[in-house]
Amino acid sequence: MTGRVSVVRGVAGAVVRGVAAVAWAGPVAAGAALARGSGCISMSAAGSRAAVGARPGASRAAVVNHAQTKMNAMLETPELPAVFDGVKLAAVAAVLYVIVRCLNLKSPTAPPDLYFQDSGLSRFLLKSCPLLTKEYIPPLIWGKSGHIQTALYGKMGRVRSPHPYGHRKFITMSDGATSTFDLFEPLAEHCVGDDVTMVICPGIANHSEKQYIRTFVDYAQKNGYRCAVLNHLGALPNIELTSPRMFTYGCTWEFGAMVNYIKKTYPLTQLVVVGFSLGGNIVCKYLGETQTNQDKVLCCVSVCQGYSALRAQKTFMQWDQCRRFYNFLMADNMKKIILSHRQALFGDHVKKPQSLEDTDLSRLYTATSLMQIDDNVMRKFHGYNSLKEYYEEESCMRYLHRISVPLMLVNAADDPLVHESLLTIPKSLSEKRENVMFVLPLHGGHLGFFEGSVLFPEPLTWMDKLVVEYADAICQWERNKSQCSDTEQVEADLE
Repeated sequence: MTGRVSVVRGVAGAVVRGVAAVAWAGPVAAGAALARGSGCISMSAAGSRAAVGARPGASRAAVVNHAQTKMNAMLETPELPAVFDGVKLAAVAAVLYVIVRCLNLKSPTAPPDLYFQDSGLSRFLLKSCPLLTKEYIPPLIWGKSGHIQTALYGKMGRVRSPHPYGHRKFITMSDGATSTFDLFEPLAEHCVGDDVTMVICPGIANHSEKQYIRTFVDYAQKNGYRCAVLNHLGALPNIELTSPRMFTYGCTWEFGAMVNYIKKTYPLTQLVVVGFSLGGNIVCKYLGETQTNQDKVLCCVSVCQGYSALRAQKTFMQWDQCRRFYNFLMADNMKKIILSHRQALFGDHVKKPQSLEDTDLSRLYTATSLMQIDDNVMRKFHGYNSLKEYYEEESCMRYLHRISVPLMLVNAADDPLVHESLLTIPKSLSEKRENVMFVLPLHGGHLGFFEGSVLFPEPLTWMDKLVVEYADAICQWERNKSQCSDTEQVEADLE
C-alpha cells in the first residue's frame, strides 16, 4: 500500500513538471521533466519495497512504522516547490520580455534619417546643424517607446517648464471672432544681430500657456528671437468666443492676422514660421496659399504633422499602435472644449451656419472619434458639404509644392499618431524640391523628443534645440548670401 502511495506521488510530480515545461519551454523540456519524474517513481517504488522487506525479524508494527517514516521523508522532498520556483522564474522572464518589447529597449540609437537634394543650402545646413548628423539619444529606460514619449508630452508637457513673460494681443476678425496671441520679446542679441521673430502655431486645442510651448519660447528668447504664439480660437478657457466659430484643422485666418500684425508693428523684422502637429498643417497651408504670405519669411519648420487629413482618417480608426485609442482621447478633449462654448456656438440667440442643426449637438455627445466631430460640427463652421471636401481643402498637402522658402519637415518614426504611410508625402516632396529637408529620427513619439541619461528627462528637448539651430543656420545662410551679393555688386561697379 505504501509503495502505491509513493508511486502516485511520483506520477503527480512528473505530470506537474511536464505541464509547466510545456507552458514555458516547449515539448523538449516537458519530456525531460517527465523523464526526471519517472526516475522518482522508480526510486519511490524501490524505496517502498526496501521498507517492506527491511528487518525480516521485526514485528509487523515496526515494519509499518518504518514504511511510514520513509513515506513522510518522501513527502518532504523539494520536488513540488522546485516546480513552483521554476514557474515563478518563467513568469518573471515573461514579464521582463514584455517590458523589453514595450519599451523597445533593443532599438538602436542613431542619427536621424535625412531626405534632401544635394545643393549649396543642404550642404551648409549639414555643416551648421550638428543635431542633423549626431545621434539622438533618448532616456535609456523609456525613451525608445513612442507611446511613453507621447504620453509624457500629453500629460506633463515638459519637465521644470519656465514661465516666460509676454503680452497678450487681441485682434477682432471680420466675422466678429476675437483672436488672441501672446508676444514675447527677445532676451539676448541674435547670433547675426538681426531682428528676427518666430511666429508659432501650437498643436490641436493648444495655446501659449502649454508647457512645451513655454519651454520652446523661453529657449528661443534666450537665443535672440522675438516670439509670437497663436492661441487657437476657443482653446483658452478664460477667453470667450465672440462668434459661432472656433479653430479648425486648416483655417489660417487667425494665424494670418497674427503674422500681419507682426509685419505692421515690426516692419524691419524677418520671420521664422514654426508649427507643431496641427499647427504644422496650418503654417504650411498658410505659406502655400499665396506668394505674398511668404514675404519676409526666412524659413518654415513643421514638427509632427500628418500632411493629409483625408489619408489620416483611415489610419486613425485602426487599432495598430493604439491609434484608435488616441483618437478617442483627443475626441473626448475636443468635446469638452466645444461644450464649454456651448452657448456661443449653439445658443438660441446665435446666428449659426445654415448647415449646423440642433441635432448636431446631440450627435456631438455620442461622438467617439475626431472624424465624427469634424463631420457633425467642425466642417459646418466653414460651410463644407462633406467631410471629404473639408479634409481635402483644409490639408496642407496640396499647398506644399508652392512653398519656396527653406522648409524643414520633422517627424518621428515611432510617432503613434502619424502612420508611416503618411511619411511618403514629405519624402516625395524632398526628392523634388531643393528647399525641402525631411528629418526622421527613430524615436521621439508625438512632440516628445525628450533627452536624458537613464530615467529622468532634461527640461530642454531635442526638438527645441533643432528648431532654433536650424533657424540660426538659415539666418547665417541669408546673411552670407547678402554679403556675397553686395561683393558681386561692388566688383561689377568697379568694372
